[in-house]
Amino acid sequence: MTTVKPADVVTDAVAAGQAKATASSGALVLRGVLGGAVLAATTSFAVSATVSSGSPVVGAVLFPAGITIVILMGMELVTGGFALTPMAAVRGLVPWSAVGRYSLMVVVGHIMGAAAFALLYAGALTGFGSHDAGALGQKFVDTAQAKTTAYAAMGGAGMATVLVKAVLCNWLVCLGVFMGMISKDTIGKIAAIWLPIMAFYGLGFEHAVVNFFMIPMGMLLGADVSFGDWWLWNQIPVLVGNFVGGFVFTGLALLHAHRPARSHQDDAAGPSPTSAGSSPGTAS
Repeated sequence: MTTVKPADVVTDAVAAGQAKATASSGALVLRGVLGGAVLAATTSFAVSATVSSGSPVVGAVLFPAGITIVILMGMELVTGGFALTPMAAVRGLVPWSAVGRYSLMVVVGHIMGAAAFALLYAGALTGFGSHDAGALGQKFVDTAQAKTTAYAAMGGAGMATVLVKAVLCNWLVCLGVFMGMISKDTIGKIAAIWLPIMAFYGLGFEHAVVNFFMIPMGMLLGADVSFGDWWLWNQIPVLVGNFVGGFVFTGLALLHAHRPARSHQDDAAGPSPTSAGSSPGTAS
């Protein structure tokens, strides 16, 4: 049978979180670069399809290709890691400092990969300054402003809105990550990943890695958005919201819903932080 039971998916997710949290920093940065660049490219594809078709549904249907590629090829998206690596820490397999190192290294990689693609794609769209970027360029500009200065104009309500959109986003994204483990064959994995990812994009929620590309891309094409606007009104609250949505709403919820039995590996790692009151002393 190709279907994996949900309880076994949770066990596999904990093991995946441990592997991510203990990977070398260089490997994490490189995988983050690749993941950020792939997601930037496929986001551009989805935006282009939306503009040319006039229907956001078309973009939502196509967007999950990027996250699917990242998952199948073993690249990194910090949003998925926000669910997986804390699960390993809760189980006592890695210290919480390893979760922090993982997140930092992958975010650095994402910024590099997304920025590189944005610079190249902005150059391609404008003929390296020889003409404007047309309707597609204007879509990037409008989106960058909608994700930053539009929230700023709302004040506290805007900050609450972006946080909630980020939480809901990564709840769905991490469900896609977990569902990618529910099948042993490639077609099954793709179909399972596709559904919740399509939903988050179609609903207009906030995804940190997408925004590492979308907002700088809009800024390159003339969006009236400052560096402070980008980070204060989007990137920082979206990272926080994505962490809550991934860890609390998905990883922690499923961990307690299915409660995998402690393995010999768990016992060898020592007591969990939740039972002992401190992180284990294993090296990351």
